[in-house]
Amino acid sequence: MLSALAIKNFAIIDDVQISFKDGFSVLTGETGAGKSIIIEAVNLLLGSRASADLVRAGCDNAELEAFFDIEEQSKTAKLLKTQDIDGSEGLIVRRVISSSGKSRVFINSRQSTLDLLKKVTRDLAGISSQHAHQGLLKEENHLEILDEFADTTLLKNEVKGLYQTIVPLKNKIKELTQSLEAKRKEQDFLEFQINEISSADILPNEDEELEKKRKTLLNASKIFEAVNRSIHEIHDREGSLIEKLSFLKNNMEKLEETEATLEKTVQKLSGTIFDLQDISDELREFSFTIDLDPASLEMTDQRLDLISKLKRKYGPSLEDLFSAYEGMQNRFYQTTGTAEQIKTLEKDVNEILKQISQKAAQLSVLRKNAAKTLSRLAGKELEALEMGNANFEVCFSHQIATGSDDISTPDQKKIGPDGMDKVRFLLSPNPGEALKPLVKIASGGELSRIVLALKAVLSKTRSLETLIFDEVDAGIGGATSEKVGLKLNQLSKKHQLICITHLAQIAKYAENQFRISKNVVNGRTFTTIVPLEQGQARIEEIARMIGGTDITGATLDHARELLEQASS
Repeated sequence: MLSALAIKNFAIIDDVQISFKDGFSVLTGETGAGKSIIIEAVNLLLGSRASADLVRAGCDNAELEAFFDIEEQSKTAKLLKTQDIDGSEGLIVRRVISSSGKSRVFINSRQSTLDLLKKVTRDLAGISSQHAHQGLLKEENHLEILDEFADTTLLKNEVKGLYQTIVPLKNKIKELTQSLEAKRKEQDFLEFQINEISSADILPNEDEELEKKRKTLLNASKIFEAVNRSIHEIHDREGSLIEKLSFLKNNMEKLEETEATLEKTVQKLSGTIFDLQDISDELREFSFTIDLDPASLEMTDQRLDLISKLKRKYGPSLEDLFSAYEGMQNRFYQTTGTAEQIKTLEKDVNEILKQISQKAAQLSVLRKNAAKTLSRLAGKELEALEMGNANFEVCFSHQIATGSDDISTPDQKKIGPDGMDKVRFLLSPNPGEALKPLVKIASGGELSRIVLALKAVLSKTRSLETLIFDEVDAGIGGATSEKVGLKLNQLSKKHQLICITHLAQIAKYAENQFRISKNVVNGRTFTTIVPLEQGQARIEEIARMIGGTDITGATLDHARELLEQASS
């Protein structure tokens, strides 16, 4: 329970300390005295976000501190042990908020984090403020309230875990599928390019060889004529080189008979004649290879044109062309790997989809069973709060999956991180009226009582040690306020209860009362908090709540009567 609260340099509060007891405590005082500021301080000590605007004007820091008694076997005590925090003598939480907006958190004098502060105080206290009233009107909050009552934490976390697993897998499949479609489009083009190159059947260095061949073909007739003329001069015509050299050789042979020194000359002439004969034969053989067909040149030009075209597209050289061809083949066959990867992922997704569908269905059954109980118990609580004719129900609906990106059950119910249920709280205040959403039907007083009724029901299932109500009396009065006060008193038998109220009919049921007042000293506003014992001071405060600042004997008597009624 919350045993002590210290607030320093916070809003209009200079320095106050409050000691709380078990049971039902009320904070009373004029509007604007600072009652809600105290609740805001507690809210910050439970982990809400801080703002520099909350630091008292002219001060560097605001300091907030709360002391909680911790039961040895409580969830909080066990959590503190896991964090190596000694809670055997209680829990002290402190926050220091600077005028620059920075905030520091301390748990049992050890600097900590806001997340840990939220965790360790989660089961210590809960605040129901006017924001909570408005939150009840927002249908997106109804599922959370039902889940708190149904205690769906374990099953809900399983669904959430499966959802967080399946979403990235589906996103990956979508990404790969889009990639595969793009690759398949590319594959068609790659297939065309690969066929274009492979059908050309180009050999290494073929372009160079063809250029040489083309030059030869362009000069074929000239070459053929020159070769034949050379053969003719060497061998064929009358008076050819060979004929003349043969004649010369014969003359030398005759002289050789008388002049032995001419033997070598004759031998050289014989060798020259043989060489010329070989040259003539070689030229003749070469002449047979000369292609004089015009079609050959045309074919060579066409082949060179084809190779040039392919080099322009994939080159600029044949080496570049062959390299591009190899790369195309590699990319072409990568598509198969992507398709296999998609199949594997789809198998995983289908398996998880079965699991999440089962878990979501189980979660839905758990919620629907709890919803019946919640409606019944809330009805009883509303009856005790002068709303006996009201009919409160929890309505379920489901969103139908519309796209391939949606995660859904086999019957197409869309599954989100919280399951497949959409929940709305509906109310019929009077017999014969249709059930309608709270936002369309609930008055301020009805809303306050619905919040209190739900808190009363939820308090039976959640182990909150301290319940704090801010402005629980909004929109009510008369007999209804009596019923609300009595209900709060009943709640305080199981929980420490701290409540801000303007109504004497509620305050009278409290075991402890604090008067909060505001004073201006030397141009500065100060808030003071005074505990009221069961005596004249409390009677006077109840009388003020009944009749305002002009306290009369009649209002004092009425105040005594109210307090006596509450204690009897």
